[in-house]
Amino acid sequence: MADSTPQPTLPEDWRDDDGALRPEIVETVAEAIAKSDASALKDMVGEAHEADLGDLIAQLDAEDRRRLIELLGTDFDFAALTEVDETIRIEILEELPAETVAEGIAELDSDDAVSLLQDLDEEDRSEILDKMPPVERVALKRALDYPEDSAGRRMKDDFIAVPPFWTVGQVIDHLREAEDLPDDFTEIFVIDPGFRLQGHIRLDRLLRTKRPVTVTDIMEEEVRTVEATEDQQDVALMFERYNLLSAAVVDDAGRLVGVLTVDDIVDVIEEEADADIKALGGVKPEEEISDSVWTTAKGRFRWLFINMLTAFIATSVLKSFEKQMESMVALAVLAPIVASQGGNAATQTMTVAVRALATHDLGPHNAWRVIGREALTGLINGSAFALIVGVVAGFWFSLADLGIVIGLAMVCNLVAGGLAGILIPLGLSKLDADPAVSSGPFVTTVTDVVGFLGFLTIASWWFKI
Repeated sequence: MADSTPQPTLPEDWRDDDGALRPEIVETVAEAIAKSDASALKDMVGEAHEADLGDLIAQLDAEDRRRLIELLGTDFDFAALTEVDETIRIEILEELPAETVAEGIAELDSDDAVSLLQDLDEEDRSEILDKMPPVERVALKRALDYPEDSAGRRMKDDFIAVPPFWTVGQVIDHLREAEDLPDDFTEIFVIDPGFRLQGHIRLDRLLRTKRPVTVTDIMEEEVRTVEATEDQQDVALMFERYNLLSAAVVDDAGRLVGVLTVDDIVDVIEEEADADIKALGGVKPEEEISDSVWTTAKGRFRWLFINMLTAFIATSVLKSFEKQMESMVALAVLAPIVASQGGNAATQTMTVAVRALATHDLGPHNAWRVIGREALTGLINGSAFALIVGVVAGFWFSLADLGIVIGLAMVCNLVAGGLAGILIPLGLSKLDADPAVSSGPFVTTVTDVVGFLGFLTIASWWFKI
């Protein structure tokens, strides 16, 4: 008798109005995994987009992730693993048999295959590569030999290249008859017998040209090229600056070795922005929400320790004014306000400066202009907050002179904060240090020290204590 139990189904739209994965999706898939119902799983997620499948995998329990891939078998799209955190990806790849991983990766575009393999340790990577067909293995090894975060790691080695003496008709026939063409392409590259790039033809122009016309007559010789060893962030800036959809990747000898497309660059931009945001908070760029407690705590300890040391520097300033604060308690109450406002102003400036350095919008040509702007911004905001805080402090402690003192200190510290927020990132960049990673503790120290020292020095002089 046939099983009449209804098969679980998923809603057509996996995401809610905010773009988040619907909870019932995860629950239904988890139930099917618990029952080892491979048929139901293939019906539910076998045709899912890699981004949706990646989000689903991330929200499943660790054991369910491996079981899902095993139950889907050849229907599982390994491209989904490029959409999950590195921690989850490595965990899954290390648990699966090398043969399974090799078969799945062999079906991917070269850039996706490289992104999966590059996170593994050398032993696991070699074991997987050894199980792959020779042609794919050689191509992936060549890509993995390029520096990390380079264009060579990001490029696809699947592109269309033709000789300059072909006619448009020959090119079109080739596109119709060849079985190993890329799934998506917008241009055709023109190369000489040594694979050196001669030019390119946009697909729209090719299709508008009569068949007897030769490739040489319609190709554009000016091609935006990228060196395979070039840093991916510089490549992303080039795509943004010139509104590119794709760019040819060449080796040191000028030979065409791959192509970068805008979807690859979107991933680069997201990764670089993510790394900068984390670095500004003193978090390692590779930290993920899926990391273990120990990994997270260990990764954050170093910067917390540095911040603690810098806090002692600021505290030593307070200790040197111990007698003044004992004779006038209001100083101890108000000093943190001055330091805090300076710190916030510096963080605002530092955030803008670090981003501008990353996009090459800030450099020697305009540094002094930007420094002057930040100093004036600090002066204007400092004056405004000096008035506000001075009035409040004067009424709070019934002492008008105290309002004048804290107002002067506020102006000094907001100007100092603006200058520190721009000068420290510029200085670190000049020393080839990452300003996003290193600026925070130094900027905080400057504003704390200047805030405490300025306020307490002015107060000591004003009140003769």
